[in-house]
Amino acid sequence: MRRIVAYLACALAGLLLAGIGAVLGWWGVRLAALGGSPYYAVAGPALLIAGIAVLLRRRWGYWLYLTTTLATLIWAVWEVGLDRWGLMARLLAPTLLLIILTLLAPLLRPARFEKCRIGSRALLGFALVQLVILGGAWFAVRDLPPSARGDAAEVAGVTDGIWPSYGGDWKGDHFSPLGQITPANAARMEHAWTYRVGGLDDLGTNSRFTATPLAVDDTLYLCDPRNIIVALDATTGKQRWRHDPKVVASKAFSVVCRGVAHHRSPDAGRCASRILEATLDARLIAVDARDGTPCPGFGEAGAVDLRQGVQPRFDGYYYVTSPPTIIGDLAVLGGYVIDNQRVDAPHSVIRAYDVRSGALRWVWDAGAPPGKPPAQPGEMFSAGNPNAWTAFSADPALGLVYVPTGNSSPDFFGGLRTPAAERYGTSIVALDAASGTVRWSFQTVHHDLWDYDMPAQPALVDLGGGGAAVPALVATGKTGEVFLLDRRDGRPIAPVEERTVPRSTTPGERSAPTQPYSVGMPSFAPPLIEERALWGATPIDMLLCRLRFRELHYEGAYTPPSVKPWLLSPGTFGTINWGGVAIDRMRGLMIVNSSSMPFVGQLVPRAEADAEGAAPFDPESKRPMRPAKGQPMPPMAMQGTPFGLRLMPFLSPIGFPCAAPPWGEIAAIDLNSRKLTWRRPFGTTRGLDPFGLALPTGIFNLGGAVTTAGGVTFIGAATDGYLRAIETATGRELWRALLPAGGQATPISYSARDGRQMVAIVAGGHGSLRTPRGDYVVAYSLPRNQIRRTTP
Repeated sequence: MRRIVAYLACALAGLLLAGIGAVLGWWGVRLAALGGSPYYAVAGPALLIAGIAVLLRRRWGYWLYLTTTLATLIWAVWEVGLDRWGLMARLLAPTLLLIILTLLAPLLRPARFEKCRIGSRALLGFALVQLVILGGAWFAVRDLPPSARGDAAEVAGVTDGIWPSYGGDWKGDHFSPLGQITPANAARMEHAWTYRVGGLDDLGTNSRFTATPLAVDDTLYLCDPRNIIVALDATTGKQRWRHDPKVVASKAFSVVCRGVAHHRSPDAGRCASRILEATLDARLIAVDARDGTPCPGFGEAGAVDLRQGVQPRFDGYYYVTSPPTIIGDLAVLGGYVIDNQRVDAPHSVIRAYDVRSGALRWVWDAGAPPGKPPAQPGEMFSAGNPNAWTAFSADPALGLVYVPTGNSSPDFFGGLRTPAAERYGTSIVALDAASGTVRWSFQTVHHDLWDYDMPAQPALVDLGGGGAAVPALVATGKTGEVFLLDRRDGRPIAPVEERTVPRSTTPGERSAPTQPYSVGMPSFAPPLIEERALWGATPIDMLLCRLRFRELHYEGAYTPPSVKPWLLSPGTFGTINWGGVAIDRMRGLMIVNSSSMPFVGQLVPRAEADAEGAAPFDPESKRPMRPAKGQPMPPMAMQGTPFGLRLMPFLSPIGFPCAAPPWGEIAAIDLNSRKLTWRRPFGTTRGLDPFGLALPTGIFNLGGAVTTAGGVTFIGAATDGYLRAIETATGRELWRALLPAGGQATPISYSARDGRQMVAIVAGGHGSLRTPRGDYVVAYSLPRNQIRRTTP
């Protein structure tokens, strides 16, 4: 019986090794033929021969495999040096297989060249030494060590602290002046309360509960994906009221509400304090902050129709997902227009409304001739304007509203764009708050063909301090560049240079000859992708990524779209998305969380795209958003252009990114020296790793951070589901709590009635990132019994 088991074990090991060798050899020859690394074409046959030898119980097969493994070690160090994750991809699987073969080696017939018989214990010891040398320092999955609890001394209670607008206050820098929670006591934080909005299960995978709450008058105000406004007791989390505007969310392409706005007027009485929200069916509504009832005198029955001049009827192509920006008595907003569906999309403009009456005060119609009055009832605004879907910032002292713009539809073909789209697309545009006229604009990507729209609210910061402080604006986006501008006139404070980029050869298209690079600030743009920098969880995984890379068109950053599949890096999620940055005003540090996910795109000729079922979004049709399992996804329509579009992440066959870790990072920039203070991987593969591991690779993240005067930064965002507390000065992780659903949102910090500094975040998950869905609002604080109340 023992002999049968031995034969069977050797046979299985030999077959496994031979199979791996055959796969590596077959695909390795193809890779070498495309100009790739010859390693696989050599190593594959060696493993195949070794596997056959083991199958025949010949020990020389073991020595051949050992020799190949040592050669692999030399090759791996030559390719990636001592990079932890690069070595893991190349050496972990071979080393584990070496241990298996070492255990079986005593069962194999000795080779003639062996002078003495080697015992099983010696062979096992040798294999374990190999495991330590090759992987011990690199492959260990390290969890968060226990945080020091600190002493139990009381800390002063917070006497004031609100969060009155989406970005914290008018600066949009996500900073809280509260300092009760510090690096010394953050490890003692505990769950305070949870609220569930309910009713989100039937909204489908394209809904996203990612709102940023407001905290005003001991009340949290937020919206869910259906535009239901909820008011919660900020101390206990109990619901005070909710207002349902009866939006038919099924007509919207993407069901999301990022937040609401608050306005307080000196007038007494009803709606002196009001909440404003823009909706998925293109309305601007105002409700009383005390009880949620519609504000009389605002539009018609508390609502303004935003379709006027934009589209004749609501078809799900235009709506607003971000909160209005309040400056004085004006509510300024743009709108979301669906990308890559058709050229004749709704007309995009920026509008300002009176917060009391809802009357239209001004319109910025980028394509309108100078001096042309706004569209009158029944007329349409200019076609082809860039849209502006994210949150704006405003400087009341300068009287400016800062608008981050995207593209006009579609994103990936620009041959039909208007002069207005060329001038103002993917830019920061500063509008006069009184008139809506352009005071200055700064373009971050010229003739954007990659969906690199400006996704984040600009952060306003005063540099230098004292009377000589320079009013600055930080603009971040998907390219990973950080632009530091004078917010008075848009001139770069940190140098920007134009660099030559690849040119398009697609018929009917052109591309900009240069693109702007912010050379005076640290960049979070991913490095140039090379074959040796690709990654995989196994050698076969990595080989197939290498082979795919060699088949793609890639010329580095800004590789233009083409009919041949091309590599897009950064991908459409970009490096810095709508979460933006958070600035610690006291320490002059800016916290930046970023991601790295290349995409593969392909322009599909019109006839071929139509034959494959490419059709623009139609909310009235019964066609599902996604095809049935096993069915291919048709190209995006881009109707009215010569092409459709295929677009997907650059992933290995088992779902890992082909780009090497870290896939997510968090960093701090000193705004005075404009240098990196620290930079670390952010997040783990928990919940996404097909092997059930939580590798500290850094991971994809959507959402922002909040910095506090206490020197602690709070952030969810990462797909592993944690809310983290990080020491702002060093990046050291102080505390984390597992959220009940994905935390792809931005937390806030405010003070409760009982003196606690609270940290609250929406945990709703994100369909595109495959994080667990939910309907939660969760708050954390230090324990009540450790808070000492103080009087102002």
